[in-house]
Amino acid sequence: MQDQRMTPCFEGARRPARRTKIVATIGPASWQANTVAELVKAGMDMARLPLAHGSIEDAVGVLRTIRSAAPDVGLLADLPGPKIRAAAFPEGGSAVVAGTSIELVKEDAKHPTSGSSRIAVANEDLIANLQPGDRVALGDGGVALTIESRAGDRVIAQVRSGGLLQGRPGVTAPASRSSLSTPTEDDLEKLAVLVAEGVDVVAVSFVNRAADMEIVRSAAGPGPLLCAKIETPEGVAALDSILAVSESVMVARGDLGVRIPIEDVPHVQKQVIRAGIRYGRPVITATQMLESMISSPVPTRAEATDVANAVFDGTSAVMLSGETAIGVNPVEAVATMAAIAQRAEDNFDYRSWGSGLDAQEVAGHETEQVTATITAAAWRASMEQGSPAIIACTRSGATARAIARFRPEAQVIAATPLEMTARQLKMSWGVESVIVKESYSTDEIVWFAVQEAVEQGYAKQGDVVVVLAGSPDEPEPVTDTLRLVRVH
Repeated sequence: MQDQRMTPCFEGARRPARRTKIVATIGPASWQANTVAELVKAGMDMARLPLAHGSIEDAVGVLRTIRSAAPDVGLLADLPGPKIRAAAFPEGGSAVVAGTSIELVKEDAKHPTSGSSRIAVANEDLIANLQPGDRVALGDGGVALTIESRAGDRVIAQVRSGGLLQGRPGVTAPASRSSLSTPTEDDLEKLAVLVAEGVDVVAVSFVNRAADMEIVRSAAGPGPLLCAKIETPEGVAALDSILAVSESVMVARGDLGVRIPIEDVPHVQKQVIRAGIRYGRPVITATQMLESMISSPVPTRAEATDVANAVFDGTSAVMLSGETAIGVNPVEAVATMAAIAQRAEDNFDYRSWGSGLDAQEVAGHETEQVTATITAAAWRASMEQGSPAIIACTRSGATARAIARFRPEAQVIAATPLEMTARQLKMSWGVESVIVKESYSTDEIVWFAVQEAVEQGYAKQGDVVVVLAGSPDEPEPVTDTLRLVRVH
């Protein structure tokens, strides 16, 4: 017979909401204020603002619309990174045929456009450095080329798989063939504007090494959280060192699937999720999750299974891209993803998950080691007491992110005096935030946090809640206090 103390006391208290968070990309189909508000009602926790297209001024306009329509939602800005693109194809696109030869040239006044027999590339280094045997992919990887020879300033390639190319598709080649690196000067210019606008999270594209993230952190200052996008083989190889200097991570399956063998993508996805959890970092699984909903009212069965499997893997958040940016019904796409994630959580094995975790990796800082240890004790205490809630008193959000890695059955509540911290936690698994007064003693911190949790319906009289806190008087704040509080 199950010990009743091991069952969370949800009767009379608010039941945990959907734990897996939803990041939705904002674009032409969704950047109107009323649509943003509807996306939040449907389940969007964090809005993603891509910066690869359009001006930074346009992006700021959209950012302000999101803030006005949904002030509590998290806002993630995605830096474009060193993306190489082909010159524009004619309106309607050009068909590239498998088995034929095609030229690659530098985009310039002589070659300002691309077509079915010649592709102009907006990167001189790449054309100069490509070698026979190199593989080049265009767009989402559907068109693939193999370099055969060089003829002066032209490169001749064999089309391995063909397709229709439109607009200015991305060009993917071995990383060593281009001198571009992350972050670009354009990234840093955009970053300065975003920081001034108070963006919550900045995603960094094509991260290959920890130093890439350190450059962005130096430029961004202490405000926004940084999310490392893993989308290159070099980034996968340096995953641990990248996680040590990042606050979150994204499995960017689109570009990743072009740069590594397609059969490796599911394994890398699981690897990144496991590593992110080991470091206590939120993990976003992204790209083509409900791709068919760009034009269809319902997803495929395979897409629904993909979302559910990401939940079973323990991802912190799942992301919609074109589905909400340019799709026919962005609100329905969010609602569908929310329903799939919630259903998957019904079968999530919370107890086995926490018991099977490895020790948390920390960056070697003493305060992080203490937090990692005490959150492990909080998770176990919540199970033994059947607590409906674990309250993490936090200014930076780090304590809430540390306890979230255990995927506890109890509701994780971040009690913070900072609205930005509350928004940043919108991508952390299972964390709901409440805003509390600034406090100046541990007793005050705990009192106000429990009081707010009760008022919000997360706990009721007679419940035992687990509270994590620290002393604000310490020179460097550290979460070193665990209390079990019975609600009176």
